[in-house]
Amino acid sequence: MIILHQGPGAWGVANISPFCLKAESYLRMAGVPYTARQADFRRSPKGKIPFIEEEGAWVGDSQLIIEHCKRKHGDPLDAKLGAEEVATGHLVRRVLEESTYWHIVYVRWAMEEGWRAYRPIFEGILPPVIGKVAVPMIRRKVLRALHAQGLGRHRPEEILEMGKADISAVARVLGDKPFLLGEQPTSFDATVYAFIASITAFPVDSPFRAYTREQQNLVRYVERFQQRYFANGSPPA
Repeated sequence: MIILHQGPGAWGVANISPFCLKAESYLRMAGVPYTARQADFRRSPKGKIPFIEEEGAWVGDSQLIIEHCKRKHGDPLDAKLGAEEVATGHLVRRVLEESTYWHIVYVRWAMEEGWRAYRPIFEGILPPVIGKVAVPMIRRKVLRALHAQGLGRHRPEEILEMGKADISAVARVLGDKPFLLGEQPTSFDATVYAFIASITAFPVDSPFRAYTREQQNLVRYVERFQQRYFANGSPPA
C-alpha cells in the first residue's frame, strides 16, 4: 500500500497544500489504496510535499506521483483520452500549477489578513519549538520567491486582474461539463479540484477568492467533486 506523506487538512478540505490535495484526489479517483501520514520534510526526496513511499521506492512531486501510479497501478482515468484532450488538460494543469499557485501564495503569505489566517495552520506542520522561530524566516523566504517569480513585483490591483484571467480561462474550459474534459473524470480533474478548492475554502474573503466564487460552474464543480470523492472523509482501503 502507498504511504502518502502530506500536510494537514483545514477549512473543510483534506489538505492545506493544493499539491497534496491533488495527489490525494488522484489516489481516490484512481482507486489506488493508500494511507496518509503527516510529512517529515527531512525524509522528502525533493524537500517538499507531497511524497509517497511504496515498496521501498520514494517519489516526490504530485505529478511524478501520478505518473508513478499510472505505471504501477494502471491508468483508469486517462487511458482513453485523445491527443487533443491530453493537450487541453496539460495546459489547464500548467496554468493552475505555474501561475494560479502564486496567487494562492500571495493571498496566504503576502496579504496580512491572509497571513493571520494561514500562519497558525502552517506553524502546526513544524515542531512546536522550531515553528515560532522558523516561521518568520520561512515567510521572508517565500516573499522573496514571490518577488523572484515576478508576481510579487506588481500592484495588488494588477495581481488581481492576472489571477482573474486564470480563473476565467479555467471556468470557460470547464463550461457546463461535469468534469474538465467531459462526462468522465480524468487525472487533470485532480488538479482543477485541488486548486479551485484551495482558493474557495480559504477563510479570508480576498478579492481573488470572491471572484472565484462568482464562477458558479467552478463552485458546483468543487461541490460535486467533494461529494463524490471525499464525502466519507477517510481514504479507501
